[in-house]
Parts: sequence; structure tokens; C-alpha cells
Amino acid sequence: MDLLSTLVDKGLRREAPTRDEALAVLRTPDEDVLDVVAAAGKVRREFFGRRVKLNYLVNLKSGLCPEDCSYCSQRLGSEAGILKYTWLKADQAAEAAAAGVAGGAKRVCLVASGRGPTDRDVDRVSETIAAIKEQNGDVEVCACLGLLSDGQAERLKSAGADAYNHNLNTSEATYADICTTHGYEDRVQTVQQAQAAGMSACSGLIAGMGESDEDLVDVVFALRALDPDSVPVNFLIPFEGTPLAGEWDLTPQRCLKILAMVRFVCPDVEVRLAGGREIHLRALQPLALHLANSVFLGDYLTSEGQAGKADLEMIADAGFEVEEAGRTTLPPHRAAHGPAPEDGPARGLAPADEPRQEARADLVAVRRRGAGTELPPNA
Repeated sequence: MDLLSTLVDKGLRREAPTRDEALAVLRTPDEDVLDVVAAAGKVRREFFGRRVKLNYLVNLKSGLCPEDCSYCSQRLGSEAGILKYTWLKADQAAEAAAAGVAGGAKRVCLVASGRGPTDRDVDRVSETIAAIKEQNGDVEVCACLGLLSDGQAERLKSAGADAYNHNLNTSEATYADICTTHGYEDRVQTVQQAQAAGMSACSGLIAGMGESDEDLVDVVFALRALDPDSVPVNFLIPFEGTPLAGEWDLTPQRCLKILAMVRFVCPDVEVRLAGGREIHLRALQPLALHLANSVFLGDYLTSEGQAGKADLEMIADAGFEVEEAGRTTLPPHRAAHGPAPEDGPARGLAPADEPRQEARADLVAVRRRGAGTELPPNA
């Protein structure tokens, strides 16, 4: 296909596709999805070889969030039967993190529900970072604490945080459709604060919330312009008891095309296969490794993931290798903070209202093990 050849050539040059080309990837017929995967896989291998970086989530504080993000099981008014607990102590969090590191994770992501941290919360997280790095000196630590106030990014950096995550989630045009308690620009500003403080920025999206193709292209190009080092691609986990419980429109082929589009637009960035991969990609998960060079190991914040042992077997069986500790994930030009070529597409259209399906509580397993429980974690 001429389109795919063009996209591969542009990707290898770190040049962005046009808006129409990105949309065309999403609109490729399902019968051609293997061609799309093969093409985007060439770009992935150019910058990351066959390495897969493992990341591990530790939910420091679960539930009872005052924000109303429609996709989230921890949101204000959520009726999802998730674990709810206040801050883990530093030693508890370090113990949870150690399980992920033992499973092969080289980055630990410390997450806490809420609008954003208080200064006391930053102190708590700083203590946790110190405890984790005392046990595992070479592990990367990424904090995800919500919207940052002035000076907090610098404090986290000084405490040893290597990265900060704050996702854009969806397009600017439709952000108000999924959240009313804060805005899209608040999220952009937090990512920029993390970058200004010298932390590696991590920012991604959630697909499957009823958005249009144009919205997906918009948010991915916005991420390219923001220039994070890592882009997590989440697929909506439709928790029963949340407003989006009936959103079950994703197919494995659709997920692969979304990942391929992200890879073409962000060719040299760590693209992370994140929440919802098991329930939406299902048996096609190994194909996604040809597009993403990073995955979350084990469980997520409030839902259970694939067994860690199964993840490792999947990576090996697909012909990939776990990225070892101490290895720099990003290609040399990005590790040296070299920017990608400039570009900037226009915004897209708002999604049309579509009828939603029934909730599928049978496919979403609420996390009952690991952090905040007496049971061992999945890693």
C-alpha cells in the first residue's frame, strides 16, 4: 500500500504524517490490519529494536476522588465496587513496588487518586520514593498524583522522581464531555510543569470512550506537540457503576490500528500498552508488541490484569525480550532531549452521540489483591 510505505518513510525520518494519513490508518479495513501492524512495526524496531520495557503500578491511595472523570472507577459518585483505602505507608508501597521489580519491571509508577497532591502528600510520596530507591537503586520512579501546584514538580524531582504522568486522555474539543471538574488546559499545564522541573514527561490517552476518529488524531497530535518521552495508550475499562459502563465498541483490530497510528505520529517515543489491553485486544495482544515497546506488568489501579508470568511468556513467545535494568529506553537523540520536527494539525470534530451497550461486569475483574490488601500482588 502506498500509504503505508509513505508512513514508514516518514516515521523513520521522525516526520509526522499528515492529518489525513493518520485518519486513513484508523479507517483501514480490518482485513488489512496485519499490513498496518507490519508497517508500523518497522518504525518501532528502528528506534527500540525488539525490547519491551516493563512498568509496574502501585496505587498509593484508592477511591474517593472528588473529580468526576466519566471513565474512572474512583470518580465522584462511582458505584463501582473497588478497593478504597487512604495513603499506603512508605514501607508498604516499597514492598508492593519490590514485587514488580522482582517480576522484571524497571519503572514503578506511583499513583494516587484525587485532584492533586497537598504539600503533605508530596512529603508522603517523597518518603515512598526514598524507600523504593533504597531497596532498588536503579529503578525508575514515575509519580502520577493529579494536577500539580507551583513548586511541587521541583520537590518531586528533588526527591528522586524520574518521571511524572498526567494523561491528556482525549481531544481538547471533547474534554468537557468526560470531565467537568477540571479542564484540558489544566492537564497540559501539569505536563509542562513536570518537563520544566526536569522530569521525564509521560502523557497519553484513553481510547474507547465514544470518541471519533478525528478526536483520536487530535489528541495524538497534541501529544506529539507536547513532546512527552512516553505515551501510554489505554483502552477504556468500562466499570459497572460508572457513566461509561456501556462503552464496548472497541475490537482487537480497532485497538491495533489505534496503536499503529500512535506509533506513526510519535515514532521515537516510548509507546506503552496500558490499561484495558487484556479485555479489548484479547488473543491479539502479541501483535500489539510490534507497535508498543512498553507494557504494564500485572494489575492496574482498580482492576486485575493478566498474570505477570503470562505477560513474560507472551513477550518471549512473540520474539521480544524484556528490557534490562540500566538500559536507556529512549533512542540516543531523545535521551539527549533532541526534539522531533515541528508540526501542528488542526482540531477535529466532536463525536456524534451513539447508543451504548450494556455493562459487562463479567469481563472487568475488580482488583482484590496487592496494594491495600493482605493478598500478594500480581507481578
